[in-house]
Amino acid sequence: MRVAVGMSGGVDSSVTALLLKERGYDVIGVTLRFHSEEACNVGETHNVCCSPEDVKDASRVARRLGIPHIVIDWEKLFKERVIDYFVREYLRGRTPNPCAVCNREVKTGFFARYLRDVAGADKLATGHYARIEKDERYGLVIKRPRDERRDQTYFLSLVRREDLPLLMFPLGELTKEEVREIAKRHKLPVAQKRDSQEVCFLMGRSPGEFIREIAGKREGPIVHVSGKVLGKHEGIYNFTIGQRRGLGVSYGRPLYVVDIKPETNTLVVGEEEYLYNDELLVKDLNEQVPLHKWEKVSAQIRYRHKPVEVKEIRKEGELYRVKFKEDVRGITPGQVIAFYDGDTLLGGGIIESPAV
Repeated sequence: MRVAVGMSGGVDSSVTALLLKERGYDVIGVTLRFHSEEACNVGETHNVCCSPEDVKDASRVARRLGIPHIVIDWEKLFKERVIDYFVREYLRGRTPNPCAVCNREVKTGFFARYLRDVAGADKLATGHYARIEKDERYGLVIKRPRDERRDQTYFLSLVRREDLPLLMFPLGELTKEEVREIAKRHKLPVAQKRDSQEVCFLMGRSPGEFIREIAGKREGPIVHVSGKVLGKHEGIYNFTIGQRRGLGVSYGRPLYVVDIKPETNTLVVGEEEYLYNDELLVKDLNEQVPLHKWEKVSAQIRYRHKPVEVKEIRKEGELYRVKFKEDVRGITPGQVIAFYDGDTLLGGGIIESPAV
């Protein structure tokens, strides 16, 4: 079986390639280049993935393992499908999750189909901390990994059901410490390399700073939920639902961003009680398991958010209404919602808005 390994130049994907070669697969390393040298000239303080330096690291690992290594320049594709989407969403007053969208549109699902068609790869393996297993009830599914601290299933919730048979996640049964130990034992040159901790194309900037360079300052009012104008902001793209710091207004009680109105360029703030809701609307629900099979369901509305039990999911026109068994804090339009049954990923979608 020919397995293409998406090699980012980091320790996780490097160990993925090593393990698969040891298991006897016909392994080829494939690295995507998303950024030019000039775009990545940010020094050593910002560790981002898919940079030219990462491409060099991936090539060194491939040579060490004795496997072929291919580099594909998808900078234009990445800009069109991920960066432009990111900018549009922030200018609409939303908070997108570019990594989840990238896994669907570029790096994982789309990449697997591309390599199948172009390179004859039977599978695409990545360094995600997740598992793919055959479930008695649901068929082929993605499950949470053994190392719960590294769980990346949330970012895989938008990957299409038909792409699951093309994917492999060999690190699902390992901890990060075990992965690093394997890399050290085999003297891989990236054994001690730091993990990327931020959105790759921001290069150390905040989303607001990045978008301001593109769209410029866009001042507008900051309004309390009561209707009282409290001040001005320099762009709604600087804020997200639930944000408390950096509002630049004074008030007798702590205030949070509770709504963003792009049509009037208005930032709405209020007390914490306004952040809670027990319903939301989802657009483009991605069913990795067909919805009619979903049984005991919980949902995660942010990456590190504790899953909350779902009472009901009901289709309403082009949207899905999700009702929780308790109030949820900080429902944020544009963010990904991932659905689970225990440790099994059922699917995901993009939050359209809190329900009213």
